[in-house]
Amino acid sequence: MHERVLITGGAGFIGSHLADELLRSGYRVRALDNLSPQVHGQHMKRPAYLNDDAELVVGDVRDGDVIRRALDGIDIVYHFASMVGVGQSMYQIERYTDVNSRGTATLLEALVERPVRKLVVASSMSIYGEGCYRGPDGRAIEAVERTREQLVRADWEPRGPDGEPLTPIATPESKRPTLASVYALSKYDQERLCLMIGEAYNIPTVALRFFNVYGPRQALSNPYTGVLAIFASRLLNDNHPAIFEDGEQKRDFVSVYDVARACRLAAESEAAVGLPINVGSGNAYTVREIATRIAAVLGKEYLEPEITGKCRVGDIRHCFADISRARAVLGYEPQVAFEDGLTELAAWLGGESAEDRVVQASNELTSRGLTV
Repeated sequence: MHERVLITGGAGFIGSHLADELLRSGYRVRALDNLSPQVHGQHMKRPAYLNDDAELVVGDVRDGDVIRRALDGIDIVYHFASMVGVGQSMYQIERYTDVNSRGTATLLEALVERPVRKLVVASSMSIYGEGCYRGPDGRAIEAVERTREQLVRADWEPRGPDGEPLTPIATPESKRPTLASVYALSKYDQERLCLMIGEAYNIPTVALRFFNVYGPRQALSNPYTGVLAIFASRLLNDNHPAIFEDGEQKRDFVSVYDVARACRLAAESEAAVGLPINVGSGNAYTVREIATRIAAVLGKEYLEPEITGKCRVGDIRHCFADISRARAVLGYEPQVAFEDGLTELAAWLGGESAEDRVVQASNELTSRGLTV
């Protein structure tokens, strides 16, 4: 008999791709989603991209009755339901904490009553704050967090304890979390709650720390979603992509297809139990390079990036994944080359429209003193 899987947030970007991956592998899938208007638009309908073979339960992860019904007959749970966005989390403090932390607590109370074979929780690279660095002597070092005064001077690069220049290197799971936003704090809360309760109640649990996930089905009209989708939204409306700082900050962009496969492997791996695991590409790209490349594949090279010279409170400079644990424990290997992933994303974008709310979101942050 094929195992039954519940994906909270299963009608969203990553959840829907995971549903496809699991259905192809013979699992039966149920998605629980509140169809949030910020992600799905005002119509609150089942998204057309959600696999027809996936059952959809519309409801809120904070509703214990809904959770218990959704868990009926389930063997594996993927907990993806979450408010997403660093900037927005800094002023919707109560909402992010309520959905992300209380929602997770509600799910876990239901799982204590009715344990499952495996729980996989979506964590985030945002919990690291700054990534890892190497000092002038070649030793790994934890960067000193950037101060507001430093950012006001447009002195973007983190420095060592004595102000020395640092070189960014891949970030392993052993890096101490530095929680620079409400979003990051809530994702760490989700991760720790699941691993802690999993250990206490013998529910085998894995936490996957996603880096910058991209691909078809991203919420293009959500100005707090991934940076690639934000740039695409600007370009589709013939606007220049707006970039914070100087555009030289480095990130790890990983295809949603690779992420979905990592998620399936996490449920199937006994060695992964109890661990946080990075899921990225292992490659680093500057944000300026990303903006230029997405413009090129959309045929809009003339819309060059606009470097704002501003910085959002809670943003970090460099962070990209060390994926050696995922390779060793999950047998994970990224398969989608960035160029191929961008080309497919561009083809999908060709049939999409987007409401460009980036300026509105930026003004919201500025009015609250959250940009410098």
